[in-house]
Amino acid sequence: MKSDMDSTRELESRPTSVCHVVALPYPGRGHINAMMNFCKLLSLKKPDILITFIVTEEWHGFMGSDQKPHNIRFATVPNLIPSELVRANDFLGFLEAVDTKLEAPVEQLLDRLEQPVSAIVADPFVVWATRVASGRNIPVASLWPMSASVFSALLHIETLEQKGYLPLNNVSEWGDDEVIADLDLPTVLYGDGLQILKMNLEVVRSIYKAQYLVSSSVYELEPQVFDNLKAKFALPIYPFGPSIPYFELSKSPPTNHNHLYNWLDSQPKHSVLYISLGSFLSISKAQMDEIIAGVQNSGARFLWVARGDASKLKDGVGDNGLVVSWCDQLRVLCHASIGGFWSHCGWNSTLEAVYAGVPILTCPIFGDQIPNAKKIVEDWKIGCRVLKKKKKKEFEEEDLVTREEIVQLVQRFMDLESKEGKEMRERAKQLQETCQGAIAKGGSSDTNLDAFIKDVFHKTIN
Repeated sequence: MKSDMDSTRELESRPTSVCHVVALPYPGRGHINAMMNFCKLLSLKKPDILITFIVTEEWHGFMGSDQKPHNIRFATVPNLIPSELVRANDFLGFLEAVDTKLEAPVEQLLDRLEQPVSAIVADPFVVWATRVASGRNIPVASLWPMSASVFSALLHIETLEQKGYLPLNNVSEWGDDEVIADLDLPTVLYGDGLQILKMNLEVVRSIYKAQYLVSSSVYELEPQVFDNLKAKFALPIYPFGPSIPYFELSKSPPTNHNHLYNWLDSQPKHSVLYISLGSFLSISKAQMDEIIAGVQNSGARFLWVARGDASKLKDGVGDNGLVVSWCDQLRVLCHASIGGFWSHCGWNSTLEAVYAGVPILTCPIFGDQIPNAKKIVEDWKIGCRVLKKKKKKEFEEEDLVTREEIVQLVQRFMDLESKEGKEMRERAKQLQETCQGAIAKGGSSDTNLDAFIKDVFHKTIN
């Protein structure tokens, strides 16, 4: 089998005018997935491009065997940061490690590359990327991996802070600012959350130093936000989303998952609730116990991607449910048997649900998941809220959603005949058409990606 370096030898041997992009993702699952999907789209649009995708040795172990185009290769740096498997235990420490320990080895790697680098596509949460690129006179495109609304809100907060209107150390003085309220920041403004917010503002400031901004969202999903950003932000902005692997759906599913797809094929149309609560932070054990009991008692068919405490579901599931440790989420959401998605509302998962036209039961835990859930329930109206809103006092626990409440919620959500259910699914279908129209030939995302390629690579070669 060819190595990454062998498979790109032909590209490396070409004249130095070949476009060579370095991809520098933040080392977290959602960020890496968004960056890899962007790189695959670039590869499809511009087959003669060479892309070097920088990850830690641990992440290369996670994804090194994944299928990818021949012109995308991995390059690794040492594991100088906490493992992906434990980073949730000390999220602030993980952010600080990324900020302080990876810059030097990435610089050394860049200096070892034989092919000159035309451009760097960097996750802005790797805040030092623009500094490294500037020292080498390499243009940078920042890839924003969350919704445009979250970026706009952080930009607003950063502006107020710069003007002295927003004392970050005195939350009580923030008042009733509408944008801040829309972001629902009280969920992260205590303890480590305030420090994380300050780091996020540093992320926003790093984007000012980039030459381009690419967004994983779709223009039509957030048109007013994008119009406002383009009016007041100096960088050219290219919404290319959804940053999900829709372009791989035509491939055959792996044969080792035949049992899963056979089970889905045997279920009635839109009858299955797909449950996946993400790969990072978890809800409390007490709440998980209530969710498990509520889902089982609801009588609804379900497919659950289980980890941690949820694995106990494998005992006594019966004919109504199937529990797996992993699945191709987008492919599953697009299956005709899926009628709803119980989600933590990470941005990639949200986009996959929109693409598949599936309504969402929102169960956000932290960070951008919370405004994403608000967008799903209140703006797009394609979902229902599971967890009760967090209290706004420091360290105060939220009320548990009981198993009885979950039974009622799941039964109502999966009722295909109710007026509420029909209207919600119709809106989800309309949003799906909007999303798929954007990536079609001549759609907004397709056009924006073409414009990005023309603007960046024409300038770097000429």
